[in-house]
Parts: sequence; structure tokens; C-alpha cells
Amino acid sequence: MGFEDIFGGKVVTLDSSDTGKKAQYRGGVNKPSVLAASDEELFDAYSRAVVNAVEKTGPAVVAIGAGRERQEQSPGREAAGSGLIVTPDGFILTNNHVVENAGRLEVTLTDGRTLSARVVGKDEFTDLAVVRVSTDRLPYGELGDSDRLLVGQVAIAIGNPFGFQNTVSAGVISALGRSLRSRTGRLIENVVQTDVALNPGNSGGPLVDSAGRVIGINTAMIQMAQGISFSIPGNTAWWVVGELVNRGRVRRAFLGIGALARQISRSQQLLLGKTASTIVQVVSVDPAGPAADAGLREGDFILEIEKNEVASADDIHRILSKYPVGGEVGITVLRNKRRTDYSIVLGEL
Repeated sequence: MGFEDIFGGKVVTLDSSDTGKKAQYRGGVNKPSVLAASDEELFDAYSRAVVNAVEKTGPAVVAIGAGRERQEQSPGREAAGSGLIVTPDGFILTNNHVVENAGRLEVTLTDGRTLSARVVGKDEFTDLAVVRVSTDRLPYGELGDSDRLLVGQVAIAIGNPFGFQNTVSAGVISALGRSLRSRTGRLIENVVQTDVALNPGNSGGPLVDSAGRVIGINTAMIQMAQGISFSIPGNTAWWVVGELVNRGRVRRAFLGIGALARQISRSQQLLLGKTASTIVQVVSVDPAGPAADAGLREGDFILEIEKNEVASADDIHRILSKYPVGGEVGITVLRNKRRTDYSIVLGEL
């Protein structure tokens, strides 16, 4: 075994005749520390996790080109986004805003093929859509459980920012349970917030964990902000995929009313036994809707739905999302200073 100078913090090279490998030490004679024994040792656990996750899910990520319908005096513009293959026979999940108003769709796979695609179904309320290409034996993403995510765990985005295909960015989950308002005005619940860098073109691509399981679909970033981006949780996305593939739409229950939140005084709050300082007033009733059939009227105040306090229109949407079309819910209404209970069979939005 040969060596150079081991004194004064200089580099020492040890050459083992057994292995033929070299290791470098730096420091004094008391406590030398290994800097580089082999490439594998330098390849830390974090790097391995990211690389393995990308190798697993990357082949299932596609680039989506969506030619917009031509408007008068305005040529069609080409939108660029990302998508995730969710079945081997060509179903692809992406954002609704990527394919919205598209006149034609083209999907580019990681093997270089470009295929025509058609929209299977769209859901504006979650900003998700499913498209399909006519081929099979495709790689596809594995679903993870977004309900088991933890703040601080590694998150990896794969997509096509500014058209640079299969670009990877990594970070951590910054917060859970965020609410993001969709373009329809309805809140998307349990949104995942990360510090992963997203740019235009990442929309519709997957957010994966260190095992390569899909935990979200990247959908939004805050302009002029750094380290704040949002993803639709994977469990929500997979439920929407099932609805769109099986029905072509997402079935949602509704009451058939228009409602606004009104401020109430502290004394009114105590009198009604409410924890919130607002109350929801019915401002319109669809005459053909389930609320009208049950007897609700304009001017009524909705106190509870299925024993859940209601303080905003978002509360109504949140509660109704737990019940199927055709399900029956109990609603407590304040009318002329009297509480009245109604039973309403939910219609389809």
C-alpha cells in the first residue's frame, strides 16, 4: 500500500492491492474523513430516490399540444402542457385548462412518437380532464395515497415547462389541506402545496413521491412568487378519472339554489348557537330543482345540512360533495324566526 503525505491536512491517496480502488482522506493524522470511496457511495439516498422515482414514472409523462379553435381575426394558438398516462390502453390525465377549447390535440410520448388524441371528458370544478390516444402497451403511473402525505416529505414534479420535455424538479411538500378556487369559482379541497419549481407547461404533469407513486397533478403556481405551487391531490384525481372514463362527466349533487353569506351580530350568533359570524341566505330557487320540490323559499336562512353548520356557499359545496346524486339530506332552515327541518333528495348538477 503506497501513500503520499499524511501530515498537515494534505490529501492522502491509499492504493489497495486487493481491490485496485483508491480512496482519498483529508485532514490531520488524528481523524481522517473519507471523501470519496466510490461513485456509489457519493450517490446519496436523496439522489437515488429522485432518480428511481423519475425512472419509474417518467416514461408515463407526455407532452400535450392543443391547437385552439380559431377566432375571428385571431389565429389559433398552440397551448403546451403535460399529461400522465393512467392506463396502458391510452387514457391520459391532464388539466382541463390545457385542453379547454382545443380544436385538435397531439400527444408526444417519451419514445418520440406523436399521436392524435381526443377528449374523453372534462371537469372544470377540479381543473382535470382525460384524453385518449389510440395505442396500447403504454407505461402508466402508479397511484399513491395522497391522504397519507406528510409536510416535509420529498415531492418530485415531471413535466414539459416551456416545451422542454420530461423536465424534473424536486422539493418538499410545504403544506396540506389548502383550498384552491377553480375557474368556475368553486373551491378545490385538500390541495397539496409544494416548493417544487413549476412553470408554464408543467400543468397536467404528475407530482410523485420518492417511490415514484403519483400523489398529485400539478395545476397552478403563483405568478411572481417563488417556491409556491399547487397540485390536485392524487386521490381526487383518480376519482375524477373514474367518473370521466365511465360516464364522460363527473356527477355532482346539487340543491338548486343560489346562496350568499350574510354577516350576523354577536347576539344573533349566540341566539342561533352558531360558531361562525355569517349565515347563508337563499337568494334564488330553481323552480325545477330539488330545493323547490322540498319547500325551500327565497329569503330562507340555511343553518345546517346533515347536522353540519353552514356559514358559506363553499360549506354547502363541501358537504354535498360527500353525498351521491339521488341521496337524501336533512336541512335546517330559519324562516320567520322559526327553525324548520326539510328532507331533500339531491339532484344532479
